[in-house]
Amino acid sequence: MNPLQFILLCLAGWINRQQQAVIEYLQEEVRVLKEIHGKRPRFNDQQRRRLAAKAKKIRFGKLGQIANIATPHTLRAWFRKLVAQKYDSSAKRSPGRPRTQDQIVGLVLQFAQENETWGYTRIRDALDNVGHEICRETVANILRDHGIVPAPERRAKTTWAEFLKRHWDVLAATDFFTVEVFTRKGIVRYQVLFVMRLATREVHIAGVSEEGNGPWMEQIARILTDGFDGFLNGYRFLVHDRDPLFTTEFLTILKDAGVRSVRLPKRSPNLNAFAERFVRSIKEECLDRMIFFSEAMLRHVVDEYIAHYHGERNHQGLESKIIHPNFQRTDEGEIRRKQRLGGMLNFYCREAA
Repeated sequence: MNPLQFILLCLAGWINRQQQAVIEYLQEEVRVLKEIHGKRPRFNDQQRRRLAAKAKKIRFGKLGQIANIATPHTLRAWFRKLVAQKYDSSAKRSPGRPRTQDQIVGLVLQFAQENETWGYTRIRDALDNVGHEICRETVANILRDHGIVPAPERRAKTTWAEFLKRHWDVLAATDFFTVEVFTRKGIVRYQVLFVMRLATREVHIAGVSEEGNGPWMEQIARILTDGFDGFLNGYRFLVHDRDPLFTTEFLTILKDAGVRSVRLPKRSPNLNAFAERFVRSIKEECLDRMIFFSEAMLRHVVDEYIAHYHGERNHQGLESKIIHPNFQRTDEGEIRRKQRLGGMLNFYCREAA
């Protein structure tokens, strides 16, 4: 052994002893810390990853001598988990078959709701006509998931709302509302009879009376069904409640003119909801905010509201449109306020220069 080799050997031994001393000190320091805290440490994923990466570079036997806060088996297990995560692609996969496109689901539901007699096969064929090819079982699953029953059951469960929509263009509704008026005789309750075309929400005030009776109703029936300008011309059904003023003579005149009576069950205001909603609107927006001193005043206020209702008021049931706009829509000009009944009913539009 030459002198250089001897010097290198001594240097390597000295370095090894220094490293061993450092390791022994760090091991003892870990033991002291464990005694102070008195419980097993809990690691997060980042700490496990760092320990496992370092442990991979040390042989297993040596690792058993120096590892204090985790056993060699635990460190190896952490490393194997890191390797598995590297090649894990489960997060990029979706379980089972691909989801049906939301557009197709929407079309299936639309076809089923708009065509209660269509079964799974008919809906599948209709989708194929618009460029979407799916199987019959997929249609059945979509309808089942959204709580829509098969065609035979849907056909047997027609709702009142569906019935009304099918008969919009030939269906009208009528009802009364009452208003108290101060007169020389004291407070008198007036009855106001109105008729509504359900498709367009147009309202016609058929009559105002202090004491409605059979002859008065018969005359109203003749006016409503007049062949020249009767409000019910072209309509086949009239929805109404069981008010005794809807007499047999009144209904007979309507029937002779081709208008059939649809008499609602007792205590069922929701079945005449559109008429009820009009009553609520005219009372909340106008009548309940005024005191009337004559029949003429009542008629004038009702006429003003009807003009506002038809030509100036937006209706949510008509997609927020106005029934018969009495203005020209424009984006230019100054915004003006038009008012009725002293500003109780207001309307805003642009006035062309």
